[in-house]
Amino acid sequence: MPASDTRPTPAPFLKPGETVVLFDGVCKLCNGWARFLIRHDHQRRLRLAAVQSPEGQALLAWAGLPLEQFDTLAVIRDRHCWERSEAVLEIIAQLPARWHPMLLLRGIPRFLRDWAYDRIARNRYRLFGKYDTCLLPNADHEQRFLKDQP
Repeated sequence: MPASDTRPTPAPFLKPGETVVLFDGVCKLCNGWARFLIRHDHQRRLRLAAVQSPEGQALLAWAGLPLEQFDTLAVIRDRHCWERSEAVLEIIAQLPARWHPMLLLRGIPRFLRDWAYDRIARNRYRLFGKYDTCLLPNADHEQRFLKDQP
């Protein structure tokens, strides 16, 4: 398993083995990534949660990540949390095999991958734009988003 932070308790809202991708719901690049995952994750291995949602905020708090200023993608499964380039690679590992050649990027030292990731993350609004509010999933995709069950 690639480098991840391990927490003492399982993540809230998730069933054992379930994986959630936390993304910035107002970032156009992040929303494009979420749509890409919905389109290509045919086995539905990944759930999604905007960091601005109540579920996203609870998962950020559980992972010890900032609740206000969020500059990274995060992947959470069980007691594990991946961030930055490791999160991207963990997502790719969950996609169909045709995407797995991208896992060769693990051969690049993490500090270099994270350096490149950080440059894009810090400039994502300027480069790709920003929505005024989080986009809501359409009816077909709603089940892909993590929701607290009453």
